[in-house]
Amino acid sequence: MSDARLSVLKTYKLYVGGKFPRSESGRVYEVTDPKGKWLANAPLSSRKDARDAVVAARKAFGGWAGATAYNRGQVLYRVAEMLEGRREQFVREVADAEGLSKSKAAAVVDAAVDRWVWYAGWTDKIAQVVGGANPVAGPYLNLSTPEPTGVVAVVAPQESSFLGLVSVVAPVIASGNTAVVVASERAPLPALSLGEVLATSDVPGGVVNVLSGRTGELATPLAAHQDVNGIDLAGADAGLAEELEIAAADNLKRVLRPQAVDSDADFTAAPGTRRLTAFLETKTVWHPTGSLGASGSAY
Repeated sequence: MSDARLSVLKTYKLYVGGKFPRSESGRVYEVTDPKGKWLANAPLSSRKDARDAVVAARKAFGGWAGATAYNRGQVLYRVAEMLEGRREQFVREVADAEGLSKSKAAAVVDAAVDRWVWYAGWTDKIAQVVGGANPVAGPYLNLSTPEPTGVVAVVAPQESSFLGLVSVVAPVIASGNTAVVVASERAPLPALSLGEVLATSDVPGGVVNVLSGRTGELATPLAAHQDVNGIDLAGADAGLAEELEIAAADNLKRVLRPQAVDSDADFTAAPGTRRLTAFLETKTVWHPTGSLGASGSAY
């Protein structure tokens, strides 16, 4: 028997609603490394795929937002465990995607896993940071508490294919939102592999949906979609960001504008709470304190 064998090439697929569909258009595009070497064919998502992803994200929102913050933290930590178990795969994919040596790619992957753990730890703490009791002139308690915005479209960073991706996706779902992610156009493979990790962890289907393809072709309908509540423009260039922000104004989406700190190098810095609070709504509740009048009587 000959020892020669054919290698089994991986077929990358979208991740939508907890499943792995091909693009409904049947299109693919070639993904290459920075030197032009072919790596894989990635699905070239269509506007229909984007709409399907929004439907899946909306369907998943109620259950995810309604879960306890502590439970969301447990689920996110499980994702970090799964990422750690597939570390070598992501090191290889990041090295190919970003033209890094194996040692530098390993450092990027380790930082991404640590970043995911960091956000997992914030799920049951962010309410204490941005919520609180407000002083009022009367016998009432006035309590403010954060709640998730809803479905958030995320234009992932173009150059930081994994650490940047994690840095924009994890805070969106940590705070109870669901996400439709437009992966880096040039380097989508780590994002598509992240979908495989999410599918084998405890994250409910539809909480994160990953699309690959032309950034402008996908982000434009998401920005205009009436059932998308927010959009993160991290991976949009200046021209596209302006176009998307104009489209997002039609239904008053929350918009997180790209900033200089969103460059590839700066994703290594401590992230702070900016992205955790970007897609939260503050809800206020009034409740009597128990004092019924100046006499001091109470119930």
